[in-house]
Amino acid sequence: MGSPVNRDDIARLATDFYSLLESFKQTPFYHLIFEIFLILTVLWLVCFRKPRPIAKKLTEKEKQELIDEWQPEPLVPPVDTNHPALNVRVLDGIVGKTIEIDGRKSLNFATFNFLNFVGNQRIADKAIQAVQKYGVGSCGPRGFYGTIDIHLELEERLARFFNFEEGIIYSYGFSTIASIIPAYSKRNDILFVDEGIHYAIQKGVEASRSTVKWFRHNDINDLERLLAEQDKHDKKNPKKASTIRRFLIIEGLYMNYGDICPLPRMVELKYKYKYRIFMDESVSFGTIGQTGRGVTEYHNVDRQKIDLISSTLEYSVGSIGGFAVGSSFVIDHQRLSAQGYCFSASLPPLLAAAAIEALNIMDEENSLLFETLMDKSKRLHKKLLDIKGYRVLGEDISPLKHLSLANSLNTIGRLEYIVEFAQTRDITITIARYLNDEHHLPEPSIRLILNVEMTDEELEFLCTVLQEALVKVTA
Repeated sequence: MGSPVNRDDIARLATDFYSLLESFKQTPFYHLIFEIFLILTVLWLVCFRKPRPIAKKLTEKEKQELIDEWQPEPLVPPVDTNHPALNVRVLDGIVGKTIEIDGRKSLNFATFNFLNFVGNQRIADKAIQAVQKYGVGSCGPRGFYGTIDIHLELEERLARFFNFEEGIIYSYGFSTIASIIPAYSKRNDILFVDEGIHYAIQKGVEASRSTVKWFRHNDINDLERLLAEQDKHDKKNPKKASTIRRFLIIEGLYMNYGDICPLPRMVELKYKYKYRIFMDESVSFGTIGQTGRGVTEYHNVDRQKIDLISSTLEYSVGSIGGFAVGSSFVIDHQRLSAQGYCFSASLPPLLAAAAIEALNIMDEENSLLFETLMDKSKRLHKKLLDIKGYRVLGEDISPLKHLSLANSLNTIGRLEYIVEFAQTRDITITIARYLNDEHHLPEPSIRLILNVEMTDEELEFLCTVLQEALVKVTA
């Protein structure tokens, strides 16, 4: 005989079953469906999914056949044999007012040596002295063991030149503004950006991952429209708006156009709509303003109203590297946040010494050097306007000008012909080149850069050659 049924056990089982039914009733329907789906999925994986077939071991003959059939993709796409990169000119010696290309001397209107500091003997002597004292490099980032006293001297010198509290130097001009922007502007912030900015600024804007609002090049009305739209949007959610930082990203003198930004109106809008101004003066530093202080001096704008000014040491100064100036609060942030500063080996001391001596010359020359450059820029501008068939882009005082052909004649092919023709007449000029991934591609143009040492006769010769080339290209 089996053991008698325990009534307590039966009662407990009934209670447990009743509790289970109650819990099912209280469970949301979607939860039950999800659990049933998971159970069915597990059952399918266990019972019905077919195991992966074991790979067949290939014979040596089959392996060799596969190897013979494989065709690797080319490392680079096919390149036109006429591509400029495959037909380079070889320069020999100092790239100054005149240069030697393929063994032939010519006037140089192609490099950013505005003040003719490249090859300046006084600057070269200071660089040689720095090599003898410090060697050729520091071999380390600034924050570790790469800071030398001459770096601090250059930073202090730049801050004093612009009348700001502090300056900071970078080892490479391109990485300066490309590192500065993402050091301040983050994913939830807003950048109002002129669509005509040069490539290094574009890379900084892209690296920030911020919301970008592009306005038409040098169009203050379009900028104000975007600011008003954003202000209206912010008023709908003031709490969220209070956490968003806003920056205006501009150039003083635009590299791709040769024109100057309307800075006074932008400063007015700054206080109306509450944004910070970051201005890159790579081209305008050392070229614009009575003493070369750039667009703030040209427009007579209080420099303290600009939150940060960046520039390069590779154009007017004739050295290497870049810098930024601003308040101590702004500059100190970069020392721990700007990647180009934190992770790059510091500027070689000889280049810092060269930059300091260039600044000394700029201060000693006071207004004479820059008045001469702007005066020659105006004269060249007028001479270019007198050549019928060309369009001259840029301000008359700008030493950087863009020259294009009128109407439908303005093609890369015709401009390249003009460049090649000018080289046969011992004039070196170049086409403004852009990468395909740039945000806004300007129209094709020849970029002319004036050296302050160019004489009126040499400027007249340039215009004569351009006129002769135009006749030939339009014949």
